[in-house]
Amino acid sequence: MDLIGELLERVEVQGCLTTDDILDVLPEVEENPEQLEEVVLLMRQSGVEIFDDLAESDETDADEEPVLDSKNSEPDHDEDYDLSDISTDDSVGLYLKEMSRVPLLSLEEEVQLAKALEAGRQAEEELQNDGADLVRCARLQSQIEGGVAARDHLIRANTRLVVSIAKKYMGRGVPFLDLIQEGNLGLMKAVEKFDHRRGFRFSTYATWWIRQTITRAIADQGRTIRVPVHMSDRIRRLYNTARELEQERGRQPTPEEIAAELDIEPRKVQWMLRVSWRPLSLERPVGEEEDSELGNFIEDETSPTPPQSAYQELLGEKIEEMLSTLSPREARILRLRFGLVNGQSYTLEEVGQKFGLTRERIRQIEGKALRRLRHPCRSRELRDYLR
Repeated sequence: MDLIGELLERVEVQGCLTTDDILDVLPEVEENPEQLEEVVLLMRQSGVEIFDDLAESDETDADEEPVLDSKNSEPDHDEDYDLSDISTDDSVGLYLKEMSRVPLLSLEEEVQLAKALEAGRQAEEELQNDGADLVRCARLQSQIEGGVAARDHLIRANTRLVVSIAKKYMGRGVPFLDLIQEGNLGLMKAVEKFDHRRGFRFSTYATWWIRQTITRAIADQGRTIRVPVHMSDRIRRLYNTARELEQERGRQPTPEEIAAELDIEPRKVQWMLRVSWRPLSLERPVGEEEDSELGNFIEDETSPTPPQSAYQELLGEKIEEMLSTLSPREARILRLRFGLVNGQSYTLEEVGQKFGLTRERIRQIEGKALRRLRHPCRSRELRDYLR
């Protein structure tokens, strides 16, 4: 009830409520459009007018006309969806051209198609459960075909809505065509679940299902490590808040300032920022002519610096010089035991097998060689490298 109270407080401030406001307060309902529908109905019963705002909070256009969810609202025959910035010379353009041939639906047409779809479902159940005569079977079959046609019409008339919503999720790790495909799955789910008696415009109801399938696809496919849908929403709001604070203060906000604005702990903000990082390919082309790769500009923090490389080179030369004062067998045993050949250290047993000697004999030879190297006349030459 506290969350419902927060929604009512927003109504007092804004004068109305949008679907995005509900998702902001209750992000988990985006994973369950039926639960979102119940919240919207509860708010409407409280006398709150709900608008459907398709734009993301960072892309909201103040001049955009909202779609009323009231069944008594007049249909906007001039309604269209923002499909700008989408290329029309590729497969997406051909798809849009084909779908644009189907006109948008008025409220009355939506209700009529929904009734035909419902009648088709009922006819299919009757045909399966009852043994009807031929005349009645023909009538039921006609209703079933009418329901299928109504379903197809509802889907084709709202594919532009799918593209409009999918466009707002571009650049999040999932190809645009895949976003459209996922949105179409949500649209088909909305057609199956839609109940015209509840008073929603179909476009409003379908938006919830389309957004759910798209955001789930981004959570599943857009990252190497999957992030839950509700967490993706919170991360998006975190970045929106950070941008607003940066505009207000003229600088990048600190995690503590973001946390204070979102009323969460700073460590949670830092964790969400880390989770939001996306992997980049080192082979990604960069530059105006894309003639270089990103990896060419990334520092290898594991590689030694020039002074360190020179130090290692001089130390290696000095060690070889010291080993040259030993017998060839002693020098080779020390190289094998301390990994001076290929970085791999061998056990006494392994070295003994190479020389055909016992491990005890190898230990004695190694000890003798080390004592010779520790003699002050030799060890002082290495002291400068060990400081």
